[in-house]
Amino acid sequence: MKKIVAALAALAVTATVLIAPARAQDKKYTVALIPGLTTDGFYITMRKGAQAAADALGVNLVFQGAPEFNPVTQVPVLDAVIAKKPDAILIAPTDKVQLVEPLRKANDAGIPVITVDTFIGSGVYQTGAGDADFPLSYIASDNVLGGEIAARALATAVGDKGKVYVSNVKPGISTTDQREEGFKKEMAKHTGITVLETQFNDDDANKAASQLQAVFARNPDLVGVFGANLFSALGAANGVKQAGQTGTVKVVAFDAPTSIVDNINTGLVDVAIASIPPRSAITASFRPMPT
Repeated sequence: MKKIVAALAALAVTATVLIAPARAQDKKYTVALIPGLTTDGFYITMRKGAQAAADALGVNLVFQGAPEFNPVTQVPVLDAVIAKKPDAILIAPTDKVQLVEPLRKANDAGIPVITVDTFIGSGVYQTGAGDADFPLSYIASDNVLGGEIAARALATAVGDKGKVYVSNVKPGISTTDQREEGFKKEMAKHTGITVLETQFNDDDANKAASQLQAVFARNPDLVGVFGANLFSALGAANGVKQAGQTGTVKVVAFDAPTSIVDNINTGLVDVAIASIPPRSAITASFRPMPT
């Protein structure tokens, strides 16, 4: 299972902490969950986990989000949620800088804020330092470690030599920024590998596919790509296929939903990075080698 399993467990614990006193007071609490976007299977699964916890605790869960991962569309949703005055907000911020002030409005209104999957500022809260330390907590996997594991896995897959690059969403998203950070940190130890310029695809798999083909055209000795999220990985994998390089240009994906697992089984994706319960441990799953 991917990282959301552990995150959902943490959501349930957090909800218990926030809501448990309500039972004694016989008060019906409302918790709003604002995803990064509503159409991604990752956040759909998150909603199911949060709903299960809400049902168990007798809490009203409101799930409201935008159809794309973008602060321009997420902030109006957040403002609308704040206006309804829920008892707490769980949110996957779509930008670690641009969501600070909008979320401060919730905090100033007395609404507890918890960030899930992604964070604002540095992600280190309740220290009294910085402008973005007001959320109660941040629930997620260790994305830097995940990037490091992705780099080690890719280095092994390509024989520790050649050119690789990161297919990423866009700068300013905490999780994918950290995955790229961890990847490059680890790859610096592999002197036989050259890391090319990161390609940002705006969470568009078709764009990621086109970018892969363009990078390969400029670098016919390309041997690998790290997709920092689901759409980056799927797009890069399709680009590899369209370039006729499946099996030659290795693809490492972060997250392992059914679509990625299926692509591992068919050989389109070579390695997937995911978290497994119970401790959000990051692990790499490799495509079985032919016998």
